[in-house]
Amino acid sequence: MNSIAAVVQHAPELREVEQFLYREARLLDERRFEEWSALFTEDGVYWVPTLHDQSSPDEAVSIFYDTRDTMHARIKRLAHPDVHIQAPPSHTTHLVTNIELDPEPQSSGEWRAHACFVLAEFRRAEPRWYAGRYEFHLLRQGSDFKIRMKKATLVDCSGSFTAMAIYI
Repeated sequence: MNSIAAVVQHAPELREVEQFLYREARLLDERRFEEWSALFTEDGVYWVPTLHDQSSPDEAVSIFYDTRDTMHARIKRLAHPDVHIQAPPSHTTHLVTNIELDPEPQSSGEWRAHACFVLAEFRRAEPRWYAGRYEFHLLRQGSDFKIRMKKATLVDCSGSFTAMAIYI
């Protein structure tokens, strides 16, 4: 049996992927950023592009393009008591829906999942809303997953934004 056939035999169930994505969102809403970043592979990236259908962060500037090192630096800043952009801290709710799983793995053994999201943020009497589509590249690790890439394409990704200090 070739390696791709072995991976397909161990294809994740949609329910497993749904539960993983819901947990990922809950960790963000609970501001458990260290635990959230641990969901990523060592080479994992979090990406929010500025163009619809942008296939590479090299095509245009990104709203966010965080490697694990950049995530850790951002999380450290968010935890600092004097961080002005999060004083007081935001309260968020990520709604994740319409989750789909590609039926076949990528050649690298990754599974690609797609979802829609709405994010409500409230800070200093100012509600803000974000919506868009997620694309996750997931690697199965035992009975769970690791994120190799999380791409969040905002509906208004080409617009202008006030400073964002939250993870979409």
